[in-house]
Amino acid sequence: MRNKVYIVFFWGLIPLWTFAQGVKITHGPYLQAVGENEVTIVWTTDVDAVSWVELAPGGNESFYASERPAYFQTKDGNRTVGKLHKITVPGLTKGTEYRYRAFSKAVLRYQGQSDVLYGNVASTNVYSRKPLRFRTLDAGKEDIAFTVVNDIHGRIRDLEALTGNALYGRRDLVIFNGDMVSEMEDETTFFAGFMDDAVRLFASETPVFYSRGNHETRGKFNIHFSSYFPTSTDKLYYSFRQGPVLFIVLDSGEDKPDSDIEYSGLSQFDAYRGEQQAWLKTVLQSDDFRTAAYRMVIVHIPPVDSDWHGSIDVREKFLPILNNAGITAMFCGHTHRYNCLEAGSQHDFPILINATNTALEVRADKAGMTVSRKDTDGKELNSFRYTAK
Repeated sequence: MRNKVYIVFFWGLIPLWTFAQGVKITHGPYLQAVGENEVTIVWTTDVDAVSWVELAPGGNESFYASERPAYFQTKDGNRTVGKLHKITVPGLTKGTEYRYRAFSKAVLRYQGQSDVLYGNVASTNVYSRKPLRFRTLDAGKEDIAFTVVNDIHGRIRDLEALTGNALYGRRDLVIFNGDMVSEMEDETTFFAGFMDDAVRLFASETPVFYSRGNHETRGKFNIHFSSYFPTSTDKLYYSFRQGPVLFIVLDSGEDKPDSDIEYSGLSQFDAYRGEQQAWLKTVLQSDDFRTAAYRMVIVHIPPVDSDWHGSIDVREKFLPILNNAGITAMFCGHTHRYNCLEAGSQHDFPILINATNTALEVRADKAGMTVSRKDTDGKELNSFRYTAK
């Protein structure tokens, strides 16, 4: 048997190879739950670590001009140890640019607060490139530009082509409207399937807001999905305001009845959509909804254009609340084909179903909202114009 070399300290015997162990940031960081006064920054590491974010004002002053405040991941008063890191930075100013860097320190031994051994530190690169940056939301902003994509199913080339204009400063935000992957088998599925490339392209600086699709509900890792995409409500349905637009993001769940054999008795989406139904009524009473010039609903499964159970349940539970509420438009995906349904007897607002290989590029100000549907070559296929409510 190979002999091991140990170094003796007061806390006991520790293998020598332990001291060489470092830590790497494996995925991210990316922005989540950006609001007017806070942001959540998410990343992962290859080993257990404690993590923090350092924040600096926007501008050209050196990040090292002074000591920057550090924000740690904590739970119930303790700094947390793990491989998934989600750090919320509160107390920010609306509509303001900030710069940030993320740190993780390896935890090689953790037997309680009095017995911890740390390893190396990994961080985002601020030596050979500028620090990462973001801008908080601002309900008073006069205009907004955002991009919507859906049903990518791991097609990285299409993702890159459709979000090429999502760089910081060009878009306020990007919306993933479901089915970015085909199944949530493990953590690697969605990072390799789309999120690593979203980070490479824009997501470290331009925030992503997610409306879960039915394919993200599938696979043994699906129950962990919300841990990687936190929201302002701690639910996968939420609302937020940027400039003149109020976004209502719903989770349409699965497309077949809960009893379908495919779900092995684990689905409870009818009740889940009922839970959202009650919440939705409160959103329509909010000041942000009342004062917004445009009220957009983002939901993966359309409530019309299908006779599957998921669409029927979305229609029966959501449309009675949304009708007569002054909704500007609803954006959907799911069908993999484009359709535009004008306001009619079932819904008093237009429903735009985006295809799997096109993006919706949207700009809005007090004069109006323009939606441009573009293909992977950047060619505009058609456009729509909505007026303020």
